[in-house]
Amino acid sequence: MTQNFPNAPAVGEPMVAVRPSTEVREFLSLRRSANKAAIGAPGPDADKLDEILAAATRVPDHRRLSPWRFIVFEGEARQRFGEAAAQVQKDEAPLVDDKALETTRGLLMRAPVVVAVISSPKDDNKTPVWEQELSAGALCYNLLLTANAAGWAGCWLTEWISFSDGINKVLGLEHGERVAGFLYLGTATMDPQERARSDAGSLISRWKG
Repeated sequence: MTQNFPNAPAVGEPMVAVRPSTEVREFLSLRRSANKAAIGAPGPDADKLDEILAAATRVPDHRRLSPWRFIVFEGEARQRFGEAAAQVQKDEAPLVDDKALETTRGLLMRAPVVVAVISSPKDDNKTPVWEQELSAGALCYNLLLTANAAGWAGCWLTEWISFSDGINKVLGLEHGERVAGFLYLGTATMDPQERARSDAGSLISRWKG
């Protein structure tokens, strides 16, 4: 297997503090999520996905708690989840119509590989839960970047399946865990257009005391 990412250095090995790169600056400045309706097969195989996930975990993580984990959906597992999610939807919203249920059944079918990033904060009596949840958000974004750098299209979605107690049970989430997002990965079937972006200048202030 061709290795897309270098091996992690040994613990304690000296590393450089900065890595100036014109290519990375361009990559970040032009980063764009794929359209959720434009992600097709193939997706990364198990070995390539493991590489991507390993690289994605290199995010800020105070006290090395690893306050997150992954649940991977591939093949028929995506359809089985859709059926289970539709049943949850009927239980939680008895008046839901058939069209909405059909949409739910197809949610994970929009990409060949879907990764649920689970925020899993640890109770160490030191590190605020909010800080650990921010680390989970950083992991979602880094997963998008690493997948894209490896040649895969991706988008980060939440939708109602990220905020449902019933879905949490289907996923086997433990107390205090919740879904940070579903990352859809595969091959772009069309290039996205640029969308409107925030004016960074209007969001910046400089504290003067």
